[in-house]
Amino acid sequence: MHICFLLKVREEKIDVYKARHAHVWPEMLEALRETGWRNYSLFLRPDGLLVGYLEADDFAQCCAAMKEHPVNARWQAEMAPFFESLGDGAADDNMIPLEEVFHLD
Repeated sequence: MHICFLLKVREEKIDVYKARHAHVWPEMLEALRETGWRNYSLFLRPDGLLVGYLEADDFAQCCAAMKEHPVNARWQAEMAPFFESLGDGAADDNMIPLEEVFHLD
């Protein structure tokens, strides 16, 4: 399953956000792998629009497993101030998949 989602990074925090993702904690990377996230990429537009792409067998299950992982709570707490209009919850609660309407294999 291919998953794509959008979030918005605050423009004044873009440089720090990029720096944090240049050095993601090894335990966070391992947690993502353990919970089924594959081929995961983040793309950032200069105005802060963040596009996430990943592959997973069951995205809802992957997200639920990450919410149970202790490192995720620490990571989400540190990342929350970087995002605009999250609504309820942290960034991982607001990664609503976009509908895939075309895919070229």
